[in-house]
This record gives sequence, C-alpha cells and structure tokens, in this order.
Amino acid sequence: MKYKHELQIALEAADLAGCLILDHYARLEPIPDAPASISTDTDRQSQAIILNHIHNILPEDALRAEESREAFGDVPDMGARLWIVDPIDGTRGFARKNGEFSVMVAFVDAGRVVVGVVAEPAHRRLTYAVRGGGCWQRDDVSANPARCHVTSTRQLQTATVVQSHSRKPAEPSPALKALSPSRVIETYSAGIKLAIVARGEADLYLNTYDACHDWDICAGQILVEEAGGRVTNLVGDEPRYGLPGAVQPHGLLGSNGLLHRAALAAIAM
Repeated sequence: MKYKHELQIALEAADLAGCLILDHYARLEPIPDAPASISTDTDRQSQAIILNHIHNILPEDALRAEESREAFGDVPDMGARLWIVDPIDGTRGFARKNGEFSVMVAFVDAGRVVVGVVAEPAHRRLTYAVRGGGCWQRDDVSANPARCHVTSTRQLQTATVVQSHSRKPAEPSPALKALSPSRVIETYSAGIKLAIVARGEADLYLNTYDACHDWDICAGQILVEEAGGRVTNLVGDEPRYGLPGAVQPHGLLGSNGLLHRAALAAIAM
C-alpha cells in the first residue's frame, strides 16, 4: 500500500502525543471558562513530540503546525512532502476537561492530503485513513480496526449535523437554520467532528467560521473522503494545502456526499 510508511509514522506520533496528553490530563485542574484562543504547555509539548518523531525519521520533509516551531526553525514549512499537525485540536475541551479534543497528524504529497490520523485520547477513539486505502476506526487499543462508512441519508430534513458549541444555543446560525436538520450534535475539535461524519455518526459537519487553518481540517478531510464523503468550504471549493499563511477561507462543510450539493445550495440561499 502506498504511503504505508507515512501512515505508520503518523500513528506512532499521535500515540506518543496521546500518552503525554493523558498524563497531563489526569493531573489537570479544569478551567471552566477557557477561551477559544487558549494554548497550553501541553499543546507545545505534544507538538514537540510529534514533530521530533517525524523529523527524526524523515528529516527532509517539511513541517507545518499550529504552535510555534522555534526548535525547527531550519525546517521548511512548505514543500512537496509536507506534514501538517495540530497537537491538541479543541484545546478548550482539554482545558475544560470534558474529553472533547483530538490529536491530528496529516501528510500532504504534492498539495494533496494522502494520510490522516485523528486520535481522541480521552475516549480511546482512533480514526485514520490513507488515500486509496479507506478510512478505519479503532475504539480501544486492543480492538481490531473496523472500516468506516459515511451515512446513506439523502434528505436534509432527516440529517444529523455536528458543529461547534453554540454561544447562544437558542439562536441557531443562519446556515444551520437553512439546513433545518432533524438533530444537532455539538462538540469541540474539528478533527472529532470530521471523524464523526466519517464514522457515520452524523451526516454533515458545518463550520461557519470566516477562516480556519490547514491544521484544523487536513487530517479530518481524508477521513471523510476515504469513508465515501466529501469536504469543501461553504462556497464549494476544495481545501488547498501548503500555501503561504496556511489559511482556509469560507468555513467548511463535510458530508456523506449525498447531501453535499443540497447543503451548499441551502446555505447559499
């Protein structure tokens, strides 16, 4: 299987980071009012573990990550072979100690994401994919992997949407109102939300932020696609990785594929 080596490296890096995070998590005093912008020392240590593991094995590869890369100042953050890392996606979930956070490791070859790993250490959930090899889940370290498939839902009114926690739950966003789903799930971490769609636990992931970054979505995108779904921004453009600034504009829509065109049309109205 092509990219088997890179997948193994990504799985190892996520596991190493997950062990560190759980150790810190066990001793953490919850921060109930943790803001969206929070960054912790655990984020930085997790990133260092991941980047060191990758760089020691593949020193020529470029590295792009959410936290500062001071220790890797000589390593490019753009290149044909590029790793994109979010050491703790959903740091508010980590800080609030509600388990809603993930470790995201992705590998991009010539601008296309080909390997993605989303690990949820607090819940012992792991979802991973390699281009052409499908999406897989493992919900306990001793469990055998199982193939992931998106849902077969075809009607928006019967769909389940996963999104970020609402600041005002009683006031749905215009985009959510336009979709008018039957059920809404809320959680931190874009990685978790995309994994939920890939696993068939929700039909759509809606992100209405003006912009996000490469590391917020890269590992999760391939999970959805290899499980049979589709990922674009809210104007229908596919994500592009490795560009200056690492910015992904116009929100994000992850879907089972069957609902994608109708969801985009509803949001655009």
